Amino acid sequence: MVLGVLIEIGDVHQVSVAFWELLAEAARQMMLARSRRWCEWRGWEVRHGTIRATLSLVGAEEGRRRTAFSGDGRLRSMWDIGNRTSDGEQDLNIARLWVEFAEELGPGETADVRLAPLQPGQWRHLKRGDAITMHEARPVAGTATASRSCRLTPEPTPWASAMPV
Repeated sequence: MVLGVLIEIGDVHQVSVAFWELLAEAARQMMLARSRRWCEWRGWEVRHGTIRATLSLVGAEEGRRRTAFSGDGRLRSMWDIGNRTSDGEQDLNIARLWVEFAEELGPGETADVRLAPLQPGQWRHLKRGDAITMHEARPVAGTATASRSCRLTPEPTPWASAMPV
């Protein structure tokens, strides 16, 4: 119960990375895996920023996904955010995905999400209202509209050390 209250405080007020690390360790000791991952996620957000968006997955009849995925930040999806390769081809960027207010997201469903880009600097051009496209393979898996962008660091961070699974 106390952990939940502290998490809510951190969600409302600006807090340090150390605050989130402390809460993540407390959640780990209590064997609250999802709470631990959330606190680690939030600590990563404090360091690197995040993209918040509303994601609508295509239906099972249109896309390849037939089942829901866990919304706890473990899915690493590819996104068309408008970047191009040197020869003008579409360049997909990778971001972890956290579904807000839901444990999972399935085909045809819509939810608010947080995206943690693998290379935050490549996402800094996004602004509110920009449409981005999620890919897991061909065809498109879903579309999202950016609703808010928090500070994104310009330099890539080694993923394994930046956000534990």
